[in-house]
Amino acid sequence: MTAHVFIAELSLHIVEKELIKADKFFRGNDGKTKALGVRFGTVFKIAKDFIAMSLKEIENLLESDYNEVRMGAVSIMDFQAKSKKISPENKKALFDLYLGRHERLNNWDFVDRGAYNIIGEYLADKPRDVLYELAKSENPWERRTAIVSTYAFIKKGELNDTFKIAEMLINDKHELINKAVGSWVREAGKKDKKALIAFLNTHAATMPRVTLRYALEKLEEDKRKYYLSLKP
Repeated sequence: MTAHVFIAELSLHIVEKELIKADKFFRGNDGKTKALGVRFGTVFKIAKDFIAMSLKEIENLLESDYNEVRMGAVSIMDFQAKSKKISPENKKALFDLYLGRHERLNNWDFVDRGAYNIIGEYLADKPRDVLYELAKSENPWERRTAIVSTYAFIKKGELNDTFKIAEMLINDKHELINKAVGSWVREAGKKDKKALIAFLNTHAATMPRVTLRYALEKLEEDKRKYYLSLKP
């Protein structure tokens, strides 16, 4: 269960046309990340076979310049985090590794793959101050982790953190933060429509249009038209 063996397995599944897709898919800006050319479905499948990989070897995967290799690392972490057999100590270790190496998770897909189980579920019964610190980060992917992680709380009917962090990020300058805020406010609204309406009544006229559109997706057509009409 080594990083070397994992990468060798990935290399057996390279598809050239995936390299063309990758340029549009990766939105990070490190100037180093490359595409290996492996479909993410394949990455996830292989990662599941490596669920017993040690944290040291996972961190070795995170050092890779290949997007799919780092996605493999996050996927292994995700599979470990949601395992019923995981110990509290190992959940904490995964949480620490994710946050400690967040600079390697420099695209929206890494965050969306891992934040829910690795960060959100770990914090379900703990103070959530770290999410508010992440929401103030200069790193957009850390800000995305802050809002995406709250999905774990939404699933349990706890919505306050989602709306509070959404308010912190409501005028973010990054499009992928705008989309994330709209998406998770929408998900919170499925649990409490009145809370969503109250949020929209306060922010609809001033939030980015893309955020608003994502937030409105599950509302009735007349309400969607009304809130969109508030935009200048």
